Amino acid sequence: MEWTVEDHLAGKPESSVALYREFVRLVEACGPFSYAVSRTSITFKGTRRGFAGARPDASGLRGYLDLQHPVEDPRITNVSPYTKRLYVNHYRVRILADLDDTFASWIREAYGVGAGAHLPHLT
Repeated sequence: MEWTVEDHLAGKPESSVALYREFVRLVEACGPFSYAVSRTSITFKGTRRGFAGARPDASGLRGYLDLQHPVEDPRITNVSPYTKRLYVNHYRVRILADLDDTFASWIREAYGVGAGAHLPHLT
């Protein structure tokens, strides 16, 4: 079965769908991107690589942001080194207020990673 964004939204509470739509709006504000949808996540891809993921569920939105540093914040549930220069910051948001200016700045940073900002020859 090929998964779609609609598959991930189907049957989810409207509040979770609204969080997903706001997350997409924040990504769209950064510039062009593409989707890679799998059973486990909706991945947002930049010109060089995927940089974020999102998945609405019964209690909100969870996913990840690939950043060049770990983030310490209650919305960040786990951080793992991914490469020498990247950290996967897993997030969980439950209300629209969680997608504030700070969260938007992390999305902008992740978008830069999607364009190769973490690569030394591109900085």
